[in-house]
Amino acid sequence: MTIAYITHPECSRHDMGPHPEQPARLRVIADRLIACGLDAVLQHHCAPEVDRALLEQIHDPAYLARLERTAPSAGHIQLDPDTSMNAHTLSAALRAAGANQLAVDLVMQDKAAQAFCAVRPPGHHAERSCAMGFCLFNNITVAAHHAIRAYGLERVAIVDFDVHHGNGTEDIVRDDERILFCSTFQHPFYPHSGNDCEAPNVINTPLPVGSGGAAFRAAIEQNWLPRLADFQPQLLLVSAGFDAHQADEMAGLNLVEADYAWVTRRICEQADRSAGGRVVSSLEGGYDLQALARSVEAHLKAFHGEN
Repeated sequence: MTIAYITHPECSRHDMGPHPEQPARLRVIADRLIACGLDAVLQHHCAPEVDRALLEQIHDPAYLARLERTAPSAGHIQLDPDTSMNAHTLSAALRAAGANQLAVDLVMQDKAAQAFCAVRPPGHHAERSCAMGFCLFNNITVAAHHAIRAYGLERVAIVDFDVHHGNGTEDIVRDDERILFCSTFQHPFYPHSGNDCEAPNVINTPLPVGSGGAAFRAAIEQNWLPRLADFQPQLLLVSAGFDAHQADEMAGLNLVEADYAWVTRRICEQADRSAGGRVVSSLEGGYDLQALARSVEAHLKAFHGEN
C-alpha cells in the first residue's frame, strides 16, 4: 500500500516575509522527492479545509474568531514576535489542519498505510487559545481528536522529534488518558517548556545542547519505546520536525538523516504491532533547506522499510 502525500498550493502562499519558515521549504521537499524517485510512488492528495466543528474541539472558538477578524486582505499582521499572517495565511492554516484530518481518514479507511502532510504553517506550538512559534492551529492534535471522535479509537500516540518542545500539543492533550504524547527536544531552548510537566500521559525527554544521534536514540529507547509498548496505540501520529539536524543553524542538536530514518522505523515497528501499521506524519520545523529535503526523503523511505 502506498504512502499518501497531502499538501495544497495555499501552504506555499503563506509568507511571513524574510523568515526561516519560508515557502521554499515545501518546494525543496517536492524537488527532492522527484529527484530521488519517491514522488512517482506516492499517492498525492490536495488538502481540504479542516472541519470547523473539529477545529473548535481543539481551539477556543473565541481565538478562532479573533484570527478571522485580524486576517489581512493585504500586507502582514503580526501575531507574536515570530509569527505573522498575510492574505493567504488563514487559508493555508485551515488546509494544514485539514491535511491532518484527511490523513487520518485515509489510513483509517485502509486507503493508505501511512500519510505525510507537507504543510505550512506548522502546528505544535499553537496552544488552545493562542498562536506562537510560527504556528496557528495545532495540526497534529486535530488528527488525534478526529481519530478518536470519528473512528472511536481509545488510544492514540503523538511522537514529536522537533528540536523545540511542542508546548501547544502538551497544552491541549495533557491529562487526556486517550492520548500519549512523547517528545524529545533541546533544553533549555525555545519555548522554554517541557521540563516540568507531571501529567501521566506526557513523556518529555529534554536533550542538552550538542546532543547527537547516540543520545537521541538512547533517549527514545529508554523513554519512548517502553511507554509506547505499554500504551499499545491504535494510531501513531508524528510531529515531524527536522530542525535538530546538525546543519540547521537555528538550534544546537546534531542529528543526521540516518537518525530520522532510525526513529521512523521504531515508530513504524510499534505501529505494526498495535495499530495495523497506521502512521500519520505532519511537517513541523526544519529550516536548512537541503538538510530538510534530505531528512524528509529519509523519513518517507523508512516508511517503506528502507534505511
